[in-house]
Amino acid sequence: MLFNKLPDELFQPLSGQNRQIYQTVLIELADLFFDEDLIDPFIPKDLVRSTIEEAVIKHGIRSWALEPEEEEGRADQAAPLQIPKSSADYTNRIYRRLVSTGWLDEEQQLYRTFVLMAPSVSHVLRTLIDVASFQKKSYGGAVLNVLSSVEAALADPSGRGLTLQEAARTASEFSAHLTDMLLGLRELRQSFAASNNPQEIVRDFFDHFVDAILVSDYKTLKTHNNPFRFRRQLLSQLKELQFDEVKRNQLIDHYQEVLELGHAEAEAKVDQHIGRIIRIFESVDERLAAIDDFRFRLEKRVSDTVRYMDKTTPGMSSRLSRLISQLADKAEADIPLADTLESYALLSPRSIRSAPRRRTPPQLKIIQQRVVDPSVLALRHRFKEYKERREMSGVKLETYIERQLGSNPSLRAEQFSIDSIEDYIAFSYVRHMASLGKKGQNLHGKYRIEFDQGYTSVADMVECRGFSLHRDTATPPRKTLSTKQSTDSEGQTAC
Repeated sequence: MLFNKLPDELFQPLSGQNRQIYQTVLIELADLFFDEDLIDPFIPKDLVRSTIEEAVIKHGIRSWALEPEEEEGRADQAAPLQIPKSSADYTNRIYRRLVSTGWLDEEQQLYRTFVLMAPSVSHVLRTLIDVASFQKKSYGGAVLNVLSSVEAALADPSGRGLTLQEAARTASEFSAHLTDMLLGLRELRQSFAASNNPQEIVRDFFDHFVDAILVSDYKTLKTHNNPFRFRRQLLSQLKELQFDEVKRNQLIDHYQEVLELGHAEAEAKVDQHIGRIIRIFESVDERLAAIDDFRFRLEKRVSDTVRYMDKTTPGMSSRLSRLISQLADKAEADIPLADTLESYALLSPRSIRSAPRRRTPPQLKIIQQRVVDPSVLALRHRFKEYKERREMSGVKLETYIERQLGSNPSLRAEQFSIDSIEDYIAFSYVRHMASLGKKGQNLHGKYRIEFDQGYTSVADMVECRGFSLHRDTATPPRKTLSTKQSTDSEGQTAC
């Protein structure tokens, strides 16, 4: 347990009268021992002592209380308190104290003395520094970390299955953070209730609540960009994993190999990690509701304080103090009950001022996708095809003309063939190419029409004025397409 891992006197420097001094020195030593560029954990003693001396000078440490062993070592109890006279004296006393209580450990290598920290002591110091520099957490970051770890474990159970354990650890830290935030709100509300200074209440609200307790993306919980939008995806993947025997067995084998566990222990570990993540993210709504309730009452307390902060009626505080003293001297039966709210509105618990109503979120509405009748879709498709067949472009008309001309330089009207509706529409535009406007720009200068005085019949379908269509000799003939190829290339079917 804890007492077998840490020295018995480890916390004595942090509980005595010089605790502020040791706190400052340990924070400075943490930068030395936890340096990212530090390769050798054995640090020379001279470097450690110089770091302590720099901390003493930088923070202006000039006060000292005798430690218990210094009290015992005093030969004459009536002698005056010996306060260190220089930074070197402070350094010697602080260094000896940290070594004797187990914070620092010395090791002799040949003729040099090195200083190190035990792993358990180093972990304790890191934890204390994290507590001292408590920062805001991100809901979205925690959910995404768990989701990415679970997806990695599911993608490669045999090679990266241990990321499931990391996901369970991250989820546990996230759950602990929610609990800490709820308890922090409770303590902050109690401190506000015990304070009579409005300025201090407002200052603590921003210093402790907004900067230390409130999560950074709390406001996004009320928006469409909710960081918990990935929670359903995470829960569905984990619940599917519970019934996927293949991946589950691969995870068990990976746990058994990496963690060196038996099959039963590895199976229990996998089930424990999956169940822990599911329980945490299924109950997050209730926990957020409790946090929101505490936050609402805390903000109401601060808003009331700000509302009445500027009401500086002369003599109001003394009048209230005398009134409360008079009420305290009277018996409970002698205090009359208020039968009206006109005179006792400010002081009566039955104040006419009601608390602001809490905004209730809108009710959930199930969005159902409307299914369109297949017959309606088919009718729309037929209309679309009909419109495409009726539309004429320069490309369609040129294709029709080249198919009719072939290798001939000219063609009379009665020699044209009409085999489909598209051919009929194209033939009707042959005599009026100029009416296509911009659509027929590619036809300009390629063909020439000469009209006759009489009328002629074309394919027993059209009777029109006779004409002859001539290809411009400077324009080479295009490669002709068959009727089926031309209609298929344009997505049209012949009638």
